[in-house]
Amino acid sequence: MAKNSLTTADSPADIAIIGGGVVGCAAARRFALDGARVILIEKGADILSGASKANSAILHTGFDAPPESLELEAVRAGRREYLEIHRQLNLPLVETGALVCAWDDEQAEKLKGIFEQGLSNGIEDLRLLSRDEVLRKAPDLSASIVGAVEVPGEHVIDPWSAPLAYLLQAIGVGTVVMRGTELVRGRFDGGVWELETSGGVIYADTVINAAGLHGDTVERRLGLTPEFEIRPRKGQFVVLDKAAARHVSTIILPVPTEITKGIVVCPTAFGNVLVGPTAEEQESRERATVETTTLEQLLRKAVEIVPALEGIPVTATYAGLRPATEKKHYRVRADADRRAITLGGIRSTGLSAALGIASHAAQLYRSFSNRAPSPVEQPPLSMPNLAEPFERDWQRPEHGEIVCHCELVTRREIEAALEGPLPAGDFGGLRRRTRAGMGRCQGFYCNARLAEMTACRWKTPLAVEPEGGQ
Repeated sequence: MAKNSLTTADSPADIAIIGGGVVGCAAARRFALDGARVILIEKGADILSGASKANSAILHTGFDAPPESLELEAVRAGRREYLEIHRQLNLPLVETGALVCAWDDEQAEKLKGIFEQGLSNGIEDLRLLSRDEVLRKAPDLSASIVGAVEVPGEHVIDPWSAPLAYLLQAIGVGTVVMRGTELVRGRFDGGVWELETSGGVIYADTVINAAGLHGDTVERRLGLTPEFEIRPRKGQFVVLDKAAARHVSTIILPVPTEITKGIVVCPTAFGNVLVGPTAEEQESRERATVETTTLEQLLRKAVEIVPALEGIPVTATYAGLRPATEKKHYRVRADADRRAITLGGIRSTGLSAALGIASHAAQLYRSFSNRAPSPVEQPPLSMPNLAEPFERDWQRPEHGEIVCHCELVTRREIEAALEGPLPAGDFGGLRRRTRAGMGRCQGFYCNARLAEMTACRWKTPLAVEPEGGQ
C-alpha cells in the first residue's frame, strides 16, 4: 500500500483521530487549537454517519450524571464551553428548560433523590414542583401528573451543526480530514504509530480512538487489548409535525431507571416535537430498523403524557444506535507507553459532553507527551442557522429558489453545503447540513431536484439513500 503523502515516519502527524462522530470532531478542534498537527479519519462517506447522527439534541446540565464521574465532569465542562462559543459560531441555543416528571406515587418518592443528586452535582437552580406548579408551567401535560423537578438549564441545540463547526474550526488551522477511510491495522514501534488505512498509510505520534460503535474493534486493530465490549443499544424515535410544538415548550423527562433515562417528549430546535428513544440491545452495529409496534407505543406514550398531541401527524420516524458497553460509565483511558488514548462507551450524553471529553483527552495527552500546547487563534466561523426560532436563509434577500418547501431550504443553502472545506459527502450529510428532505413529505417533492443538484458528486446517488431524521 502506498504511503499517504501527508505524513512520513520522519514527519508524522502529532495526533491521528479515528472516528468522525461528535467526540472525534470535538477532539480534532481541541488538539488543533492547541497547535497540534491533526489527521482525522472516518470510515463513512461523511462525518456523523454513526451513533452521532441520531440523538435527542439536548444540551444537558449533568444534574443526573453519576456523582464524581468523568461523565459529570465532561458534561459540565462541555456545556460550559458550548455556552462560551455558540454565539461566535452562530450555533443555536433554544432555552427550553426541562421537567423531570413523576406520574405515580412511587416515582414521586424518587424526585427528592433526583433533586438532591442534582444539587450535589453542582446544579443549583433546581426546584421541586408540586402538581399545581407543574401544570402552571406546562398546562398541556396530563392532569395525572404528581410532581416534578424543574431543571431550568437543560436546553435543545442543533445536534449536527455543532460537531460540523468543531471540525471546520480544526480544518481552519490545518487539520486534515479523510472520509471514506477505514483503519485496517495499526503498529506502534516505540516511537511512532504506523496506521494502515484503506486510503494509505498514516504516521502519527499519538492515536486517539473515537470510533464509537466500533471502538472495541479499533482497539484490536491497533493491537491494544480492549477493556470493554460494545453492545449496541438501539433507540427508536418519532418526530411529530410542527403543530405539536405549541403543546410542548419544555423538555419532558421521565424518572429514570437503572437501565435507561426513559422516553422523552422534547421540542427540537427545528420546530418539531421528538418522542423517544427506546433502549433495545441488538447485535448489528451498522443498521437500526424501526418497528411499527414500537413506534405506535411511543405515540401512545406521548399522548398519555401530553393529551393534546392526539391526532397530530407524524413527520418522520428513525432509529439510532448508541455505543453502550457492559458498564454504564464512559470507557476512557490513556496508554502512555503506547501513546494511545481511548474515548469509548460515550452514550446518550455525548453531544453535551463532547467538548469536555476533548479537553480531558488533551489533559491525558499532556500527561505522557513532551509536546507543550502552542495555542492558535480560533478561526472565524459562522454556521448557517437551521433552528426555527432564529432567522433562516429564506428570510434573507436574494436567497433564490426554495428547493425544499417543507423545511424552507434555499438553493443557496444547498449549494453552500456542497462546497467549502468539508462538503456534504452523501445525502445524509446534505440533510444534516441543510434539513432538505427532512420535513413533512420526507423528500417526496424535492428529492428529484436534489438528485439533479448533486448528480455525479457522490459514490452512492441520492435516489438509493433514504434516511430518516428529525
